[in-house]
Amino acid sequence: MSTIPVDPPLEAAAPAPATATDPGSRRTGTLVFGVALLGSAAALALVVRGNVKRPPFQGLDDRWLSWMGGPHDGIPSVVAALLNWFGGPAGAVVPLALLLFLLVRRRWVSAGFLFVVYMAGNMLVVQGLKHLVDRPRPENPLVRVDHGSFPSGHAAGAALLVVIVGAILVPAARRRAWWIGGAVFIAAMMWSRTWLHAHWLSDTAAGAVAGVGAGLVAWWLCAPALAREAGRHAERGVR
Repeated sequence: MSTIPVDPPLEAAAPAPATATDPGSRRTGTLVFGVALLGSAAALALVVRGNVKRPPFQGLDDRWLSWMGGPHDGIPSVVAALLNWFGGPAGAVVPLALLLFLLVRRRWVSAGFLFVVYMAGNMLVVQGLKHLVDRPRPENPLVRVDHGSFPSGHAAGAALLVVIVGAILVPAARRRAWWIGGAVFIAAMMWSRTWLHAHWLSDTAAGAVAGVGAGLVAWWLCAPALAREAGRHAERGVR
């Protein structure tokens, strides 16, 4: 009886085709989705820039703002005030606390990712769009605001932080629940900005889209380095 090993069939030797659940496929999807969201925010900015006082969807913005009328008190007032604090300068304590946590854990790559992406997203993307469009805000805002209503910096910052934390601190098995909770948080931030008459509805939508898009593109760029760091920390845990 022959003892010469038989070559495996070509089907067994060939690698399995990529599927939508493969890491490479998911990473490509992250880039495509992120670029599409950033492109949508940029396109919306150009539309608003064409007529900052009366863009094509101003009627919807006016109608939504009328629904956000008074009285501005009770529990909604407390929630809106907390969200206003979170997205303002004082709210920087949250990302700073996360940064300190990562530095204490010696997760240098994650700490750098958090700092660079959060700062770049807010300073370059949000402020860049604000200076490009410079849309007037609704009359009589209930909180202190800066120039330019488009896009909402609060909504963009909330969306960006949701993506960053999901990328570096939330295990993959729990990310679906995190994304659902994050979407609720972003929607609440969008509501609060219009309820406080600080932004038009379209401003908050553009901010949320820009924040998520910027976060996803940055995640795509840094995914290999973040994965290597996660692997090193997993090995230390086993030892």
